[in-house]
Amino acid sequence: MNVRPISGASVDAHASEPAGALRRRTSRQRGRRGKAAVVVCGLLLAVTACGGGGSDSKSGSGKGKDSTQTGSQAGGRAESKQSQAVVTIAPKDGAKAVDTNGALKVSAAEGQLTEVRVEDADGTEIPGKITDAGASWTPSTHLAASTTYQVHAVAEDSEGRAAAEDSSFTTLTPQNTFIGEFTPEDGSKVGVGMPFSIRFTRGITAPEDVERAIKIRTEPAVDVEGHWFGNDRLDFRPEEYWKPGTKVTVDLDLDGVEGRDGVYGEQAKTVSFTIGRSQVSVVDVKKRTMEVERDGKVIRTIPVTTGKPGYDTWNGQMVITEQLTVTRMNGETVGYGGEYDIKDVPHAQRLTTSGTFIHGNYWGGDAFGNYNASHGCIGLRDVRGGYDSGVPAAWFFDNSMIGDVVVVKNSNDRIVDPDNGLNGWNMSWEKWTS
Repeated sequence: MNVRPISGASVDAHASEPAGALRRRTSRQRGRRGKAAVVVCGLLLAVTACGGGGSDSKSGSGKGKDSTQTGSQAGGRAESKQSQAVVTIAPKDGAKAVDTNGALKVSAAEGQLTEVRVEDADGTEIPGKITDAGASWTPSTHLAASTTYQVHAVAEDSEGRAAAEDSSFTTLTPQNTFIGEFTPEDGSKVGVGMPFSIRFTRGITAPEDVERAIKIRTEPAVDVEGHWFGNDRLDFRPEEYWKPGTKVTVDLDLDGVEGRDGVYGEQAKTVSFTIGRSQVSVVDVKKRTMEVERDGKVIRTIPVTTGKPGYDTWNGQMVITEQLTVTRMNGETVGYGGEYDIKDVPHAQRLTTSGTFIHGNYWGGDAFGNYNASHGCIGLRDVRGGYDSGVPAAWFFDNSMIGDVVVVKNSNDRIVDPDNGLNGWNMSWEKWTS
């Protein structure tokens, strides 16, 4: 630790000494806590008293008309004393492999802290608060891993005299790490139903620490809250769908966060995305229609086919999470054995992780608008190869984006699980925030 000297006046070491001057120098001490070096300059001033005539019998000097006075009668002796404040920094100066959370503390005895600055080699400052009436300071966030920090702290005693302390330490280098894989992508434009979802590569046992390291900023401002699904997924959303045009910025300050014992985050990243126009499409299973609503107005009604009896389509609010111009759909991947294997399904948009899509259907005949014939997906009329841009499936695909909402109602099945896809809208706000 370095003790920084505090001086009330500067002295030119090359200047000649005034007569009667007293000078005291103390050397700067390093690495010893509680020893402050103070340069004290005391200057005894000579003051000449001038008389107007002959010898002054009251002075008793009998040595002519000039006499010299010293001490308190003529300014006396001005001397600053060493501050009584003692600054203590933990960890100690030069410490290595310091924990990223809970190890950094600054305190003051016989005085009050007036300044604490902690920063890395790039000058990035760690925020913190002076508490306990100036007796202590603690950081308000965790530290990054494998990083050297400089600490400068100042305290004043009851007479306003300052004592300073400097220290440097390096945080640990973790052996085990995790990251968060997130959606949507940085710089993307998405629909009003898109949450910010992050899935961690390791199960998290300190969810509060991890969630605290993720900051969501929006313009215009809106309350955004997180909800954990299991120990490896965290989604953020507002209470209602986003307002079109909202700009969302996410700060992932996970570097140094201990997500589970001995496992630390290694991400420090900012992600931004923008909410596009509002599009919410409502599928009525009984009517076998879908109304596409854009910015509050129905712009098209499309005949559909949904899940047949025994394979009913989920009810609820579902968010489009993936768009595939063409894909293969095999019943074996969703537990339906060899009931179907279609290698060229056109205009497919994913609604659930378990395999619910809204997609083009070229094999359904006259089912659209007339009867439900699928294994749970929502089918729209299409042509094989998907080359016709005028068919309903192609139009809906071209006019949709990731984050748009498809609402299914009047099905005989239950409401889709909130974690089956990005479908947390099916959970009440009270439960989401509990």
